[in-house]
Order: sequence, then C-alpha cells, then structure tokens
Amino acid sequence: MKAEDFDKKFDDGEQDITGDLDLSTARRVNQAHKRIHVDFPAWVVASLDHEAARIGVTRQSIIKVWLVERLKEEAANRSH
Repeated sequence: MKAEDFDKKFDDGEQDITGDLDLSTARRVNQAHKRIHVDFPAWVVASLDHEAARIGVTRQSIIKVWLVERLKEEAANRSH
C-alpha cells in the first residue's frame, strides 16, 4: 500500500488500520530499555512500597512514573 493510501484511510477515520501495518518490524523510538541498579535507604524503599500498594502498582512502576514526571517537569522548566 502506498503511503498516500494509508494516510487517507487514517484521515478518513477508519477504525482499524493495524491490518495494513507490518508490526513484526515495528519499534518504539527512544524506548530502548537499559537495566540499572539503584541503592536506596531502607526507609525510601518502605515509602515506595507503601505508595505503590496504596495506588495498586508495583514498586518499579511507581519509580518509573515519578522519574519520568520529574524529568518532563525539569525539561519544561528549562524551556521557559
């Protein structure tokens, strides 16, 4: 399918265009993962676990979300 045809289907609001994509070669830009280890004091881990349990997510999830939020906030502050 030509790009123009694909764009037209999308622009016309076609509900499911995924059948026209080759998802086997898809990748998310800037989403490569790199594993790191971070040491926290025990009280920080306990606080993270408490907050994670309170909102129903894992410790890793809450760390990721909070770090991304802070990085976005810092980037926005720098652009002003």
